[in-house]
Amino acid sequence: MAPASPFVGDVLDGDVALVTGGGSGIGFEIALQLGLHGARLLLLGRRLPVLEAAKKSLSARGIQVEYAHGDVRSPDDAAKAVNLAVERFGKLSILVNSAAGNFLAPAELLTSKGFRTVLEIDTLGTFNMCHAAFPALKRSSSEKSVIINISATLHYGATWYQSHAAAAKAAIDSLTRSLSLEWGPIRVNGIAPGPIADTAGWEKLSVGVDSAASVRSREEIVEKTPAGRVGTTWDVAMAAVFLASSAGSWITGETIVVDGGNWLYYPPALPADAVAGASRAVEASSRRVGVPERSKL
Repeated sequence: MAPASPFVGDVLDGDVALVTGGGSGIGFEIALQLGLHGARLLLLGRRLPVLEAAKKSLSARGIQVEYAHGDVRSPDDAAKAVNLAVERFGKLSILVNSAAGNFLAPAELLTSKGFRTVLEIDTLGTFNMCHAAFPALKRSSSEKSVIINISATLHYGATWYQSHAAAAKAAIDSLTRSLSLEWGPIRVNGIAPGPIADTAGWEKLSVGVDSAASVRSREEIVEKTPAGRVGTTWDVAMAAVFLASSAGSWITGETIVVDGGNWLYYPPALPADAVAGASRAVEASSRRVGVPERSKL
């Protein structure tokens, strides 16, 4: 059971949101929370049964939702989705680029096709959607309009066996900054999730394949996350609601990291209970060191 939302229920009343990859995982939870807070929805995805199931689930919650079957890699499909949102709901004010592709692969075994596929889904797909949505978002900008690009923390430093996805997400972060500069007052921001449990990404990138290995993997992530737990899709969705609402109206060109401090982690040099004693010893030693006389001029 997800926690109660900290936002009022109608904070996005009157908004229309297009969510790519909105049929499952992080994209679905973002769509759900935008809808529960008043937005009408258009989902875009490649898997028709997943879209149909998502629409049924969201409609059962009282959310107005339609879907477009298409691929973000296609400029034509991107344009059709935007046009459908405007046709059904009268405008478009929120675009969430959540569609993504990833898999584990050592760089020496990664093919050019595999590398290109991830960049085309993540980076080119994000550009295609932003480009297609720009006219509709511009028309809504006198009220409010925002683009939210779902990124990652893979390229903050480096991540093993994901050179393709890290490159794609780094490019998305750069695109976020560039478009925020060029397209104001349309706000363009990003969200970089850390390890998010119970998603396709979690399963694809899990180190182990059996249940015991999955448990160990989760425990290792918790140990290396200052917040002390793995992330949930709800955590990411709440960041999206914030950025889409008037509460985020003075934020643009930024990518908010939602990872509990996971990417910041590295092992401490000393246990916490040993730090004070070591510090006192170093301080005492430094005071015993004589100060050399200044050289005569």
